[in-house]
Amino acid sequence: MNVETLPEWLTKIGVPDDVVSIGEEADQRWCVITEDGYEVFWQEQGNRYDWARFDDESVACHYLFGRLAWAQVARGTLTVPTA
Repeated sequence: MNVETLPEWLTKIGVPDDVVSIGEEADQRWCVITEDGYEVFWQEQGNRYDWARFDDESVACHYLFGRLAWAQVARGTLTVPTA
């Protein structure tokens, strides 16, 4: 997974397009920017929250994917099969 394929993967699990901003900071969104590696954070009123930095693009994308997949499970929009 990389920043080019991340939006497609997020769409597959029902994450709306306006939740993530790739390549630039945007309020009320999860942001993935390249600045001394890959930075992932939630931005609100110009402030960064839950900030994490990664050297590897794939690790950064999987990190954000995991956070948002968990949010979808918690919301009940993505279910985990119990078999």
